[in-house]
Amino acid sequence: MNSVAVKWDEKELEKVSLAEGLSLDKLLRRLETGRVVIPRNAATRDIVLKAIGEGMSTKVNVNVGTSKDYVDVEEEVRKAKTALKYGADTIMDLSTGGDLDEIRRTILKEVDVPVGTVPIYQAALEKAGVRAIVDMSSDDMFNAVRKHAEDGIDFVTIHAGVNLNSLERLRSSERILDVVSRGGAFLVAWMIHNERENPFYEEYDYLLEIAKEYELTLSLGDGMRPGCISDASDRAKFMEVITLGELVKLAREEGVQAIVEGPGHVPLDEIEASVKAIKNITDFAPLYLLGPIVTDIAPGYDHFVSAIGGAVAGMHGADFLCMVSPSEHLALPSVNDIKEGTIVTRIAAHVADLVKDEQREHARLLDDEMAHARKNLDWIRQFEIAMNGEDAQRIRNSRPSESDACSICGDLCAIKMVKEFLKK
Repeated sequence: MNSVAVKWDEKELEKVSLAEGLSLDKLLRRLETGRVVIPRNAATRDIVLKAIGEGMSTKVNVNVGTSKDYVDVEEEVRKAKTALKYGADTIMDLSTGGDLDEIRRTILKEVDVPVGTVPIYQAALEKAGVRAIVDMSSDDMFNAVRKHAEDGIDFVTIHAGVNLNSLERLRSSERILDVVSRGGAFLVAWMIHNERENPFYEEYDYLLEIAKEYELTLSLGDGMRPGCISDASDRAKFMEVITLGELVKLAREEGVQAIVEGPGHVPLDEIEASVKAIKNITDFAPLYLLGPIVTDIAPGYDHFVSAIGGAVAGMHGADFLCMVSPSEHLALPSVNDIKEGTIVTRIAAHVADLVKDEQREHARLLDDEMAHARKNLDWIRQFEIAMNGEDAQRIRNSRPSESDACSICGDLCAIKMVKEFLKK
């Protein structure tokens, strides 16, 4: 059995096990095998630890970050804090505009949860212009990883599975949208231009050295993820998954925590097969999904579309859901987009936990509390339990009722009427 060699403080793990509603022994066993990870840099910022993986509650990540077209560091910090307010477990800084070092370090100072990045963005964008992306050296790529690790980043997305083998499958495919992963596209362009293997794959042992030194968790990126429904479940995607399974094994052998990232755009009836196949191929490494988005025709509502896919994926074993905002495919998200996206993704995660074997009982306590609060017409408690009690209260107050029920039924409230006659 492979074993991850991160040293944990038992008191910290006791807090994590209590939050998950699972025994400390079970948590430790899964950490040791790599089926659960707790992203945390060796620099040990004072953060709330989050367990991601088998048997744990479904976690939610929220992406923030600037673009070349819009740079406002203070707004990105507000986005991160808004995400945390509404239930995000982790934050990723995907900035591609402005002073990337300043933005990353500011976010690290301002949030108390694990923070992730995609270092190749910085390696590529420190070159002059998009065309110069292909002029990156392998040193540029690895130096960016080290810089982020030194700053205290807890987990990094690395597209090590985008190699010449998966590129060949892509070339022979009939995909509509060839590559939609930005990091994946950087590396595809780099390999084609330089006629060389992806350095993150070719020199993976060096990547593991850096990760081990800083106790950096590797989130193995899905550079070949499908970008539309018609591209789901093809050979390019699964060729990459097979490679990622091999890379997970190597990471565990070196004592490095690893997450696997998954698709993208997947029709509803293919989600179960996709999730279970990825989990099995990667020896049940924690699975991190963007969505999946289950239809391509709902721009402006992709947070809902993604939540539908995320709930189904979570039910079948996905461990970590990446928020999709209403502005996905359209624009850089606003603070309100982050709020709305976080809430619906948090709902999807909870919906999944309600049917997961080891989380079912723990998750249903809240739903039972809400049911009792509704029976008692206890509005204060309902707002306390609600995913977004502020908006729930605002909606109730917008159409007040003369009775203690809501204004839909007033004195004709079914709960109130039957409770009175049953004398319960």
